[in-house]
Amino acid sequence: QTRDRYPTAPLLCDPPPFLSFTMLRTPSLAKTLRSIPKHNLSVLLSQQRAFSTAPVTVAIAGATGAVGQELLELLDERKFPLKNLKLLASARSAGKQIPFKGENLTVEELTEDSFSDVDIAFFSAGGSQSKEFGPAAGKAGCLVIDNSSAFRMDPKCPLVVPEVNAEAIPDAEDSMIIANPNCSTIIMNTVVWPLHQKANCKRVVVSTYQAASGAGAQAMAELEQQAKDWVAGDPITQDIFGRQYIWNLFSHNSPIEETGYNEEEMKMVKETKKIFSAPDIAVTATCIRVPVLRAHCEAINVTLESPMHEDEALEILSKSPGVTVVDDRENNKFPEPLDASGKDDILVGRMRRDLSQPEGYGLEFFVAGDQIRKGAALNAVQIAEEVLENYPTLLKKL
Repeated sequence: QTRDRYPTAPLLCDPPPFLSFTMLRTPSLAKTLRSIPKHNLSVLLSQQRAFSTAPVTVAIAGATGAVGQELLELLDERKFPLKNLKLLASARSAGKQIPFKGENLTVEELTEDSFSDVDIAFFSAGGSQSKEFGPAAGKAGCLVIDNSSAFRMDPKCPLVVPEVNAEAIPDAEDSMIIANPNCSTIIMNTVVWPLHQKANCKRVVVSTYQAASGAGAQAMAELEQQAKDWVAGDPITQDIFGRQYIWNLFSHNSPIEETGYNEEEMKMVKETKKIFSAPDIAVTATCIRVPVLRAHCEAINVTLESPMHEDEALEILSKSPGVTVVDDRENNKFPEPLDASGKDDILVGRMRRDLSQPEGYGLEFFVAGDQIRKGAALNAVQIAEEVLENYPTLLKKL
């Protein structure tokens, strides 16, 4: 992590991945871990997580999509304790073979009967599929972690970013559904939350620069195809967005509401209030598609109730789980989508005082985060890890 702005700070690393976010909110433990020099944690970082439950049976609904594929990679990479893995998708994808840990797994058709032997189901098959099959999975005693917008504002379903509100997970006791927030909300909240805890953010103004991956694997493929079309001098393929995407920006492709805000913008507004348990926090957003493959960027402005210097903000963020500071003014090195792609952490930089607000009460900064990873699949897997470690009673079949 960059220390140009605060050279006296010790060089720290993120907490080992087997330590839960609930554990890290224990002040004495968190303080101890964050004081350990990076090289002394190398052994810890190589260790496997210790979970308090037996291995579990997991299903992925939407296994053939971009997020489903990322989930598979993360389950392997993070040594998630699997007893069995079931891959589910639509009837047209049933029978496909998907490699996992040296084996070929056969995709099964997603039905209401798919979950009788499943402990945890990751849903990433779209809102309509989640609404149809999510409650059925819950009734079968399977804990659903849903990546769609279907249940995010349902009061019976917690909306969770583990770095922020892992303690909300037990609220899924009745519904058996935990909602994964919108990707842009996750990326913003992971960074804003530590500042909010210290200085109480009264208002957040965010402009997003959103990658093709947010619209799925086909949108990513079309962006690549448009680059090939442009180089070859061929007509630009425009099947997904109905316009040229490469060399262009356009307003996010979600429907516009009566207010003039689009659905994506309103998700950020409403979800932040629920995740922060702060109905009075003011949030406004402008969401834009940019010709980038898989990492979103966001320009964020916060108004604070208590004053905070920009160096203090960077110091706080440098010690916050899920965040890496990239803030090198001399070399003009700040968060970029290419650097964030494939990374677990959200990159944050361009930290500066908002000159339009009273000194210390406004900050401006820029973030970049992998939309498929932390914006979707990783957040879901982290929720499941929290369940295994701290809330195993939610797994009713164990």
